[in-house]
Amino acid sequence: MKFRGLIAAAVVLLVLAGVLYWSEHRKTPPASTTTASTSPAILKIDPSTVSSLTVKQKGAQPVTLARSGTYWQITSPGPYPADTSTVSGMLSSLAPLTSERVVDDHATNLAQFGLGDPSLEVDIAGKDNITHRLLLGDNTPTGDAVYAALAGDPRVFTAASYIKTSLNKSLDDLRDKRLLPIDASSVSSFDLLRQSQDIGFARVQNGWRIEKPQSWRTDNFQVDDLLQQLTSAKWDASVSPADATKNYAHATPVATAKLTGSSGTDTLDIRKDKDDYYAKSSAIPGTWKIDSTTASALAADLDRSLEDFRNKQLFDFGYADPEKIEYQSGATSIVLTRTGNAWTSSGKKMDADSAEMLVTALRELAANKFVDSGFTNPQIELTVTSGGGKKIEKVQIEKTGDTALARREDDASLYSLDAPTLSGLTNAIAGLKPAAPPKK
Repeated sequence: MKFRGLIAAAVVLLVLAGVLYWSEHRKTPPASTTTASTSPAILKIDPSTVSSLTVKQKGAQPVTLARSGTYWQITSPGPYPADTSTVSGMLSSLAPLTSERVVDDHATNLAQFGLGDPSLEVDIAGKDNITHRLLLGDNTPTGDAVYAALAGDPRVFTAASYIKTSLNKSLDDLRDKRLLPIDASSVSSFDLLRQSQDIGFARVQNGWRIEKPQSWRTDNFQVDDLLQQLTSAKWDASVSPADATKNYAHATPVATAKLTGSSGTDTLDIRKDKDDYYAKSSAIPGTWKIDSTTASALAADLDRSLEDFRNKQLFDFGYADPEKIEYQSGATSIVLTRTGNAWTSSGKKMDADSAEMLVTALRELAANKFVDSGFTNPQIELTVTSGGGKKIEKVQIEKTGDTALARREDDASLYSLDAPTLSGLTNAIAGLKPAAPPKK
């Protein structure tokens, strides 16, 4: 019995030795190669010199991208805008592409590494008309690396597995999924057409101005946010254009946005069906379901009223420090001038804290709503000079009990001020005081 046990143990030992030998010689280099090899770069490229990329996934149609200025365009299997950020991420993985180690300096059987018919091939063409073919094969036994080779180079490497993940992109991954794939900064004007009201915006020197239904100052933050939502809204790749078309046909119209820039005018028609939003864009063919993560933010902006887009602040100097403040009300006349951090009035140095309280009150002068009439007899006149004397803003205020109406010199809008806002101004004026004399 003992003799049988020894024979069985010997057989098991031989089998294990054979498996170990096969594993070592199939996927790993001899010990001498491992210790002698360094971790050389598989590929070194300058991303700015890459003119085209072709991604070949095993069993899928190759996708070719070409550089167009600072942007990328898919040229095959069809002409589509490419997601520039995704392409930039791919190029970053290649600059440089560093190996973990060299598996074989002179590989004669690429198939054992999954490189004979690789699961992924990426062809990188440069401006010098030289194309590098990167082959990525099987994962290593530990699963944290992938076998890699460069066509024309006899070596086989291992590279971090995330490299394959960053390069293994399908057509849907590489397409720009924005419904309006345009640069928001290139838009010079845009219209928001809704059943309730149409609004037209035009870009001006310091931001935006409402041009329709009439000319008004705008809340630049709100307008920029709307434009950003329109140009970043994406289509949902999980819903086919055919299904989206069916739902779009019976959905309720929400809004139409028309964006005009240097390249012309693009239109986005948006409809709602229950909780889902669908769109047709002049910039890309087909009808699409809007991705839910971008649809919610876009819907919130489309639901804003005209008044939400109007600038309710009476002064535009914002967080710049004004150089001069003039206040006139009846017999009270105050002129404050700032030099550096010091304020003076009528040749006297003023208490800096009380002057800054007035600056804060002026910044916070904002309407709680707009009205059409009632401004007849202003009692307060304010003039604020900022921007090195280049920006002069004049405002008149008429008190009506605890509230007030205000009007800017360059704007026919009537701003309704509530009691706390008006009190903030009057209290700041009353609190102005000369600086305390220096202590002896």
